[in-house]
Amino acid sequence: MPTYFFWGDDDYSLSQAAQTLKSRALDPDWASVNLDKYTADSDAVVALSQAMMPPFGAGHRFVWLAGTGLGQQCPKPVLAELERTLPNVPDTTVLLFTATTKPDGRLKSTKLLQKHARVKEFATIAPWKTDQLIRQVEQTAAAQQLALAPKVAELLAEAVGNDTRQLHSELSKLALYADDQAITVEAVTQLVNTYTQSSLKLAAAIRQGDTAQALMQLQDLRNRNEPALRIVTVLVGQFRTWLWVKLMLESGERDERAIAQAAEVRNPKRIYFLRQEVKRLSAPRLQQSMTVLLELEAGLKLGGDDVLLQTKVIELCQLFR
Repeated sequence: MPTYFFWGDDDYSLSQAAQTLKSRALDPDWASVNLDKYTADSDAVVALSQAMMPPFGAGHRFVWLAGTGLGQQCPKPVLAELERTLPNVPDTTVLLFTATTKPDGRLKSTKLLQKHARVKEFATIAPWKTDQLIRQVEQTAAAQQLALAPKVAELLAEAVGNDTRQLHSELSKLALYADDQAITVEAVTQLVNTYTQSSLKLAAAIRQGDTAQALMQLQDLRNRNEPALRIVTVLVGQFRTWLWVKLMLESGERDERAIAQAAEVRNPKRIYFLRQEVKRLSAPRLQQSMTVLLELEAGLKLGGDDVLLQTKVIELCQLFR
């Protein structure tokens, strides 16, 4: 099947997959004449027409419609062209559609793509889904022919979170450092930028209601150019975990494995420490903190600045004083 539809908010992983597909399709000597990339849906008909053309010389023709919205809305002329083209794309062409948003399954255009294309999702893993983050580290390392001990994979997952771009960068750096030797916990501790750990320290300061310490941790993160939204992502994950642990304890649950499963904590042994952390916290305050964090995330996405970030951190600290 020569047609693909990649979508999702993990821009880096999606881009890497698209580049791999392109490299496999194109002959380097003929790439300049066999590559057609379009970035506007107004060119969709042209792109589909090009997909039907045979390649010049060796290799395949590669036609890429990037950032498409055809999975959300599709004009009738484009739909007609999709109906005519998708069942008949020649084996000598690789046709790729990429999008950031999930295609609407109710649309005829989406149903056509699902029938005639390989659809693959590239979604950012939620920061609290530690099992999936660790699995992502292990799979990425395996693709780079790196073997990681379980503790090393866990430490890397904690350090980089769901940032796949940073994960690839850190693994490449560790591979050079290790030089065919096993990657150790010490190497990860020394070489990997542990922004997530610093954000967790910020969460701890907020939990303790220590405004001064929280603002110092926040300033340190911003001085190191840590993106505000990534800081918020870590905070959301941590406060969500605390909330789930607290709710399970208040419901009378004492089985650490059951609590860990509900809170999506990979290692049940962590529950002992989490219980200590939430002992003096109330579930209503933790629920309020999630509301504040969601307001902060929305504000930042609408163009909020560091003032908003600082204001909301102070507001969170006031909740737990």
